[in-house]
Order: sequence, then structure tokens, then C-alpha cells
Amino acid sequence: MSDRYCVFGHPIGHSRSPRIHALFAEQCGQTMTYEAIEAPREDFVGAWRAFVAAGGLGANVTVPFKEEAYRVADVLSQRARRAGAVNTLVHGRDGRTYADTTDGVGLVRDLEAHGVTLDDARVLVLGAGGAVRGVLDPLLAAGPRALHIANRTAEKAVGLAADFQQEGDVTGSGHDALEGPFEVVINGTSASLSGELPPLPETLLAADGVAYDMMYAADPTVFLQWASARGARTIDGLGMLVEQAAESFFLWRHVRPDTGAVRDTLRHEL
Repeated sequence: MSDRYCVFGHPIGHSRSPRIHALFAEQCGQTMTYEAIEAPREDFVGAWRAFVAAGGLGANVTVPFKEEAYRVADVLSQRARRAGAVNTLVHGRDGRTYADTTDGVGLVRDLEAHGVTLDDARVLVLGAGGAVRGVLDPLLAAGPRALHIANRTAEKAVGLAADFQQEGDVTGSGHDALEGPFEVVINGTSASLSGELPPLPETLLAADGVAYDMMYAADPTVFLQWASARGARTIDGLGMLVEQAAESFFLWRHVRPDTGAVRDTLRHEL
């Protein structure tokens, strides 16, 4: 009987996770199944417990359940505690639920895979929601000279920055107070997929700067189009999706897959 894993979400039909983990399992010779489960909005805990009772060993968790997954955990990793949400659950042999968040390490590893150095760089992150909170700890661990958070609501950016100021030079502001240049600009909002773009100054990007969108699509997002027109090197979030999945796979199977090959396959399938 194959070991069972899944991804929980609502909705979940769009998820690429089953495809990614099937490619990982094939590549690494792992006997396992991975399915998408649409949990009831009002009973994520029940869905997780039912999955474990049926032999499930681990799960990914996506919107809107990341905070509920945080609360269901018996043991939280340090990065999960800092994020206040989790995307990976492990059913331990001791019967306890272990939880982690792999989004931030996935982002940093994808940047590294593209040759982007965060060490001593000025980094800007657009957005101050859960997706951004979840990646700040690994970003700061990579050693940027300064990290600025900009959000439509300035108070939210300032508050989020205050939560992480012990880890480095972290500041926050509204869009209207943005002053460049930044070597790396990361869009942590989903606005560009709906054709929206915050008011960004022309001086935002340093010469040879990098623009990274945590979202991805078959065509470049509005944010990446804007950055490319201003001379930036652009990277979308497909590699981040693969890298965060690989970290979850490692937590479950203790094997690291070749993420580059899987990213290339998914890119071709887009």
C-alpha cells in the first residue's frame, strides 16, 4: 500500500501540487500517492483528522486553511511560529502533528537558483499580507543590507516590519513613501494577476535590478511587464512553487528532488 499525502484547500481544483509531487516521486523512486482534497471551510481540523485516520502521513495546506493548520499543530518549527501560518503538516510516528512553512525557503532557493544574491542587497517587498509574512524570516536570514515592506495600507506594513526588526534593518511604509533604488523587488501581492499595479516610482529599481513576482502565469504578470520595460531582470513564482514543494517532500520523505527538471517540465506545460 502506498504512503498517502495530500494538499488541502478550498477551492483546490486548480492546484499544481499533485502534478509536482508525482514528478518528485517518480524521479526519486518513492512509492506514494498525493491527492487534492477540498476541505469544508468550517471544518479543516476534521478533514485533517479524517485523513490521518485513513492512513495519511502528511499534507500541504493552502488558502484558506494555513492559519487553522497552525492551530492544529502539536509541534511548530521556528519559521512556522514566525510566520503565524503553516503550509506543511507531518503526522509523526508518536501520533503528534508537526508543522512547518516552506514558502520562504522556497522563494530564497529559487532566487539562488537564478543567481540572485540577497546578501548585502537592498530588498523591497510589496504587500503585507500572510504571503509576505510567511517569507520574511528566510529572506532576512539570507543577509540583505536592508528590507523594506510597502503596502497600500501603510499601517499594516509598518506593523509587520516592527514584528521582524530584531532580525535586521526592516522598515515599512505606504506606496506613496517609496524611495529607490532597490536591487531586488519582490511582489508579494496577487494584484498583478488581475491587471492591477500599485503606484511605483520610476526610480524603484537599481541598475541591473531584479523583479520577482511570487505569482506566475503563462504570460508575464503586469508587475513583471512594468519592471521589464524599465530594464529589470524578471522572474516569476513558478520556481518558488516547485522549491517550496521540494522542501515539503524532503520533510516527508528525507530525499531532495531535482527541482530544476520539474520546473522545466511545468514551464513547458504552461
